[in-house]
Amino acid sequence: QTKIVKPASAVMSSPEVNKADKLREWLDQQALDVINTEPLQEALTHTSAGLSSNHEELEFLGDAVLRLAATQYLRQHQGELSVGQKSELRAWLVSDRWLAIFGDQIGLLELIEMGEKGRHDTTATNTILAEITEAMIGAVFTSSGIDTVLTWLTPHWNSSSAEMLRHPERFNSKSSLQEYSQGLGHGLPVYATEQISQHHGDPQRFRSIVSVAGETSAEGFGKSRKDAEQQAAKEALALIRHQSSAATSTSSDVPQ
Repeated sequence: QTKIVKPASAVMSSPEVNKADKLREWLDQQALDVINTEPLQEALTHTSAGLSSNHEELEFLGDAVLRLAATQYLRQHQGELSVGQKSELRAWLVSDRWLAIFGDQIGLLELIEMGEKGRHDTTATNTILAEITEAMIGAVFTSSGIDTVLTWLTPHWNSSSAEMLRHPERFNSKSSLQEYSQGLGHGLPVYATEQISQHHGDPQRFRSIVSVAGETSAEGFGKSRKDAEQQAAKEALALIRHQSSAATSTSSDVPQ
């Protein structure tokens, strides 16, 4: 009697096969040579899915790997920058905002396994993307090491670094506001920041109000004190530019 042996794909359920195929296709698109995909599947499982094996441990690892990889990248590719400039650039390259943008660019969102709550909470999309992207960096490190992580991230960091170095004010609003304030002899901007939510990951967990020379005042929110202060500085700069533009427009209307 002939024994029928089912192919491996038939042993797995259809959704599992689909997930594995999607992950392999994604790895090919990213030119990532990863043999063991189990850590990647774990990294793509958000806690909202309610599974014991989820992204949290790899996100924790990815945080450390990301900072090490970014430091090595800056030493190898941005050696002409001062230590202060490297520190400022690294802060952007490892930020949640950068991770969310990168995760969106490489199509991670459609690969993430999450529960109904996470899927329908659109306000948390960027937070989830940042977390999963960081976890994927930890997973790639676990599977293939730091050199593979660097090879993967370097082209993306090259373009991000070039953009930031061309337009630093877009990425570090606090520094830009400080330079503006000190340039006018007003001293340092003053920030009043408070925690207004106990929910970890809440994009409005902290509120910051910044004032320049006791006059210009703006408000910002973020999931960390740093994020809230950056947002407040960004709003203050926008207000200053608007006031400056309005003043210029008014003076041009005055008859000569």
